[in-house]
Amino acid sequence: MKRTALGLAAAAIAGLSLAVPATIGAAPASAATPDPGPETCLQGYVWRVARPSDLVCVTPEVRTRTAEENRTKAARWTDGAYGPHTCVTGFVWREAFTGDDVCVAPEVRTQTLADNKSSSDRKVLARLWVSKYTPNGPGTLPRIQVNGDHYNVGTVRIVFRYNNGQTYRTGYVKAAANAGFAGGSFGKKLDLLYCSGKPNGYVQAYDLKSGRWSPRLAVTVGCATL
Repeated sequence: MKRTALGLAAAAIAGLSLAVPATIGAAPASAATPDPGPETCLQGYVWRVARPSDLVCVTPEVRTRTAEENRTKAARWTDGAYGPHTCVTGFVWREAFTGDDVCVAPEVRTQTLADNKSSSDRKVLARLWVSKYTPNGPGTLPRIQVNGDHYNVGTVRIVFRYNNGQTYRTGYVKAAANAGFAGGSFGKKLDLLYCSGKPNGYVQAYDLKSGRWSPRLAVTVGCATL
């Protein structure tokens, strides 16, 4: 997925009217639980489990169908040109993974390959990046814009902390579906100075629906001037 610095202009994205407040908000209760990890599917998707290690994200219907295909696979095998697992006429190997010789209809294999290709766009990868903007035109002090994609559609918590763990600012944004970005995405302009110099802190985003935190992104915060 493309990630342009200003590709998510705040004016073009609905639901981003909340400013990051100066006061420290309470952490979500689920923040204390272990991060479920980067293989977590976005809401509405589940792991396919064509084999135990198959973590491709698909719809629940596809997972159910896949389990049934696995259960009845022997009925579609015959001893033929490709050995004892040659598919009977009208079926082809599914190819959900290398060596997957479960026999399915050709259109199912086509969907399986498409699901493989789209899987990363269906996961809560919690990507986060920072850009800058000048609210008062050229020559004025730039401010921070936080951007993200691969979140669930809904509320995302943004937290700025110093390197010692002390919270500097925290607040919430709304991730929404936007063309060109996977999952829920946002581009939020903040009234925080874009500081130069050696980073003294970091920013993270927390996806409330999944309990996933983004990686820490180094920033410099708390400056009065550049």
